[in-house]
Amino acid sequence: MSIEVHLRNPSASATAAVALKRKSAPPPPPENRWKTGTQQRIYGRRLLEAIRSARGEGSSSPATNPTPPAKIREAADSALALTDRGRSRWSRAILSRRWRRRRLIVKAAGAGGKKIRRRRGAAKKGEAAKAIGGEKVRERLRVLSRLVPGCRKASTPSLLEETADYVAALEMQVRAMRLLADALSAASANGV
Repeated sequence: MSIEVHLRNPSASATAAVALKRKSAPPPPPENRWKTGTQQRIYGRRLLEAIRSARGEGSSSPATNPTPPAKIREAADSALALTDRGRSRWSRAILSRRWRRRRLIVKAAGAGGKKIRRRRGAAKKGEAAKAIGGEKVRERLRVLSRLVPGCRKASTPSLLEETADYVAALEMQVRAMRLLADALSAASANGV
């Protein structure tokens, strides 16, 4: 019956379609994949494997031969990026940094290149007073882009999206490392 109405009066169908578009609710925000139990278990397993490989399988006990914190941090970041499977900029940046380091170790014979910095032009005096607020925001975005791996040249919306994902991933990393530290301290207290 409604099909007959739309065939008889095409303008009514157009207004009905517009009304449906207006009434439809915005799509729900995507659920954070870092808060799922599956992702946490996968990351926990990868973290343990990465720390073991950083320590070396055949090394002596951790008390006599501790692993440097930088190696543990690198292992934890690599495990986090592997868990993300390169879906985001920050995970691809961490994975490519790891790959580049391995290549640099092989090529380390003569690498001392000089860095060239570009000079920034000074702002005009009239623009300076007007752009103080915008300048603060730009400066904070620049600092934020340097904190999130792989986002130095990202646009503002992309940077904010990557930052939210990276922060959620780091929160999961902290939870997993806290659980691991608690388990290790309980095991050492029990004499295991």
